[in-house]
Amino acid sequence: MNKINYKKILKYFLVIAWMIVIYKFSSDPADISDGKSGLVIEVLTSIGIDMNSIFGEFTSFVVRKLGHFTEYFILNLLLINALKQDYELRKSFKMALGISFLYACSDEYHQTFVPGRGGKFTDVLIDTSGALFALLLYYIRVKKRK
Repeated sequence: MNKINYKKILKYFLVIAWMIVIYKFSSDPADISDGKSGLVIEVLTSIGIDMNSIFGEFTSFVVRKLGHFTEYFILNLLLINALKQDYELRKSFKMALGISFLYACSDEYHQTFVPGRGGKFTDVLIDTSGALFALLLYYIRVKKRK
């Protein structure tokens, strides 16, 4: 009788849950998305990080792009963690990066249907950069352990 691998199920569940979170953020119309960026800026300011003094009028833009980067950084870490159970690490890296890129493409396409939003290939590149950075840090961590 096969034993159910709950740890594996949880890892893939986390990947899907995070993809849903990304989808939900992308479903927000532009005014709501801008409001969330403003909230992040307020929180950072309240803890002593004055983004406005650093980036000026580009603060909201920078926060939104860092959001893209961070979402896909997390997605790729979750994907690597799930995939490495079934595939060798090098293949897991390639698959995770490919899935992250394709999901970023589909996410930007989805945004073309959201009021006030638009799909941008530059955002796909930012998303993929976040995924690539996660892969790089994971790779460094693995190399240090050996």
